[in-house]
Amino acid sequence: MKLPHVDIVKYRNIWIGISLAITIPGIIGIAMCLYEFKSPLKPGIDFTGGSILQYEFAPNVKLEDVRAVVEETLHGSQVQEAELSGRKVMVMRTKALADEKQDEALKKKLGAKLREKLGEFNLLSQDKVSGVVGPELLQNGLLALFLTFGAMVLYIKMRFQFDFAVCAIIALLHDVFVLVGIFAIMGLLMGTEVDSLFISAVLTVIGFSVHDTIVVFDRVRENIKYLGSKAVDKDGREYRKSFGDIANDSVNQTLARSLYTSLTVIITLTALYFLGGTTTREFVLAMLIGIISGTYSSIFNASCVLVWWREFQSKQKQAKQASA
Repeated sequence: MKLPHVDIVKYRNIWIGISLAITIPGIIGIAMCLYEFKSPLKPGIDFTGGSILQYEFAPNVKLEDVRAVVEETLHGSQVQEAELSGRKVMVMRTKALADEKQDEALKKKLGAKLREKLGEFNLLSQDKVSGVVGPELLQNGLLALFLTFGAMVLYIKMRFQFDFAVCAIIALLHDVFVLVGIFAIMGLLMGTEVDSLFISAVLTVIGFSVHDTIVVFDRVRENIKYLGSKAVDKDGREYRKSFGDIANDSVNQTLARSLYTSLTVIITLTALYFLGGTTTREFVLAMLIGIISGTYSSIFNASCVLVWWREFQSKQKQAKQASA
């Protein structure tokens, strides 16, 4: 199916405005998280240390009742309801305590209170993350992000030109800020925490986004030989192609490929989100947000920023020539 020709460059102010409308609230959310949690996102037990416990209760036990008991014993813990092989499971996330013996004593006390008020239950699993390992995971995750950005800048600069690299990184930063900003707001409003899987999602989104952007930029580089060539508009008037025309044609030539590729990934992730397990749901949600944002930025942001950059350079060059 052939898609209609879309004048991307002509309406670039609208596309950039939409991006700003999404990223600015996210940046505000990140700032509020920095004030509230001393972190750009609400950190999960992977970074702070703690335990994840899965309990199976009787079918008549309600989530609110479990939360009430857990809050009495382990204040600040999170309780979520999930379904595992047709069974109702309560997933509890508790923070780590400095004293390991005290931590174990509180968990035994929690088990006793749960039995007393809600009846018998089965402890399905218990995973623990050390408070020492958590900061190391965060440090390694951030290091991986910085190394990824640096390697991409070098590659795109070598493969294309410096302005292509800068515009690609701007598009990537847009995707990162959209994803992190939305999760920051979710952390403030819904208590959503991030774990090491979130870092994996961010890195995957970066790879997907830059791949799509490079496809568009590669077509721009192929078509740049037509810069200044004669063309005829829909009204029959003759004109010479500008860099904006080249970028617009290049985006439209790759538009169907970008949309179809992203759509197949989005369909798969949507199925995983609704039918997959609770433990991976937030990871899949992060992937969904990132893929949609990455597709948008590759089509509507990267090329428009590149056109702005080239137009700015052209005006500076003309000003220098005029002054000379």
